[in-house]
Formats: sequence, C-alpha cells, structure tokens
Amino acid sequence: MQVSSNKIVILGTGGTIAGTAAARGDHVGYTAAQLGVAELVASVPALADVPLVAEQVAQLDSKDMDHATWRALALRVAHWLADTQVQGIVVTHGTDTLEETAWFLQQVLQPSKPVVLACAMRPATALVADGPQNLLDAVSVARHPGASGVVAVCAGAIHGAREVRKSHTYRLDAFDSGDAGPIGYVEQGGLRLLRGWPRPLPPQAALLARDAHEWPRVDIVSSHAGADARLVELLVADGTRGLIVAATGNGTVHKALEAALARAQQGGTRVLRATRCAQGRIIASADAAFADADDLSPVKARVSLMLSLGD
Repeated sequence: MQVSSNKIVILGTGGTIAGTAAARGDHVGYTAAQLGVAELVASVPALADVPLVAEQVAQLDSKDMDHATWRALALRVAHWLADTQVQGIVVTHGTDTLEETAWFLQQVLQPSKPVVLACAMRPATALVADGPQNLLDAVSVARHPGASGVVAVCAGAIHGAREVRKSHTYRLDAFDSGDAGPIGYVEQGGLRLLRGWPRPLPPQAALLARDAHEWPRVDIVSSHAGADARLVELLVADGTRGLIVAATGNGTVHKALEAALARAQQGGTRVLRATRCAQGRIIASADAAFADADDLSPVKARVSLMLSLGD
C-alpha cells in the first residue's frame, strides 16, 4: 500500500465487526472473528484513497481476550507508533472487552498519537452492518490533527479510554462515558470536539517485557446480598496477588466480605475497591479500610492494579 507521512495503520483482532451469520437478519446468532482485517478495509470504499497498512494481530471473539493477546497487540501498536510516517492507529476489536483493552493500551503506552478502537454491534453480514461506518469514523479520528491517546469510536461518538463503558447489550450506540461524556462526535467525516483528548502520563510498560503467563494475577469479587468470605479465601489460597471488590454504592462492602478482604490485605494481598454503579465515583473517607479506584470500573481497576503489581 501507499506510504506517506500521514499513514494510518489498521490492526485487526477479530470481534463482531469481523463476524458472520448464516442469515442477514441474525444479529445475535453469529460467529465473531471470521473476516480478516484486509476484508474489513475493502468493504469501505471511502478508504481506498487513504494511505493504509492493514495487519492481523489476532482473530478472536473479544469475550475470550487474554493477556498474551494484549501483550502482542501492545507491542505492535508501540512498533507502529514509533514509525515517523504513521499518523495514527486503528484497532478493530470486539465490544465485550473493548473498554479493558482501551484502558490497558492507554496505561502501558500513553501514546501522543491517536490509537482508535473500532467495533460493531452487528456482524459484517447484517442487512445494515454498523462496522463499515464505525471503521471509517475511526480512521477519521486517527487522521484528525491534534488527536492523541487511546479512544474508542462507536455509533459516531468518541469515548476516552478511561471513561468508556459498554452500557447496552444490543443497541448500536452501546457505549457511553458516564459523567464525563464523550470526547466528541464524528459528523460526515469531521470531528466536533466537546473536551480534550486523553492526557499522557508516564507509561506503565514493565509487563510488556515479560511473558503473559508471568503477569501478576488479579481477581474480581463482588459485594452483594448474602456475600461471605469463601471466595476471597479460595482466591488467596490459590495465589492471587490482588483483589478488586466490586462494591455497592459509594464503595460499601458486605461485612462478611469486608472481614475476609481485611484478612487478605493483612496477609499481603493488595485490595482495591471499585463501585458496581454505572455512574459516579467512589468518594473516599479518611478511615476507609481499603484504597479505592476513584472512577474506574471494576474491570479497569483490575488492569491498573495488575500493572501496578508488575512494576
């Protein structure tokens, strides 16, 4: 493909955007990750004149995302970010774990160039597939002057890696950014920005030098009616290095679970609270027994704790 100083790299990882179904009207009974990234690019005629490189990094349903794939993806993104001819990167990805991958890439790379995750809620064979438009919008974001950081684009909205959450099981606009709101919108190929791009911080990239099976184990437990100590005790006995508790409300934890977590923390296991609530953040009190994840969801708090333990 053509090479220029504003080249866009598209990295494929599979997902619904690359999925196929036997019937065009079937939006749920499809198989994800069936089409290669080159086929996805070819399905968007408007990309024909854009200087592109397409590369397949993985081919999986994002519900099955794993640490080895995260590492491989981050290394390829880092490789292309270092290329002075590359303006931005697009990653095609499934919706189920997109928010985790976005936050992982932001944390380990802190890119000054845009890294844009594109997805779809309908397979490529749908009567009205949303993937081609989302891919085209993602390329528009990657080419936008001044764009930076890891973001996700879905249904015309641009979401920052820290805030993005999948909030609906079926709708085409399946993501939101909570209280912060989206960074902006893609409208007819142009961007209408509402707030700033993700600000880079020092990257937490130590884990990228280690094989994925050596990464510290961090698990998530949930506080709920009837919670008890057993799951925490089993996880600690099995060697977990950290525990995220998906707490109720403003970080509250069932008393039986709280006692188990306190014992785990005293024994050297890192414990971090995140809220189950879809909106808001934990406002900590001075006497809180456990550190909190501020506005991070439980799955993103897990990523941050794992990276912290890996430093």
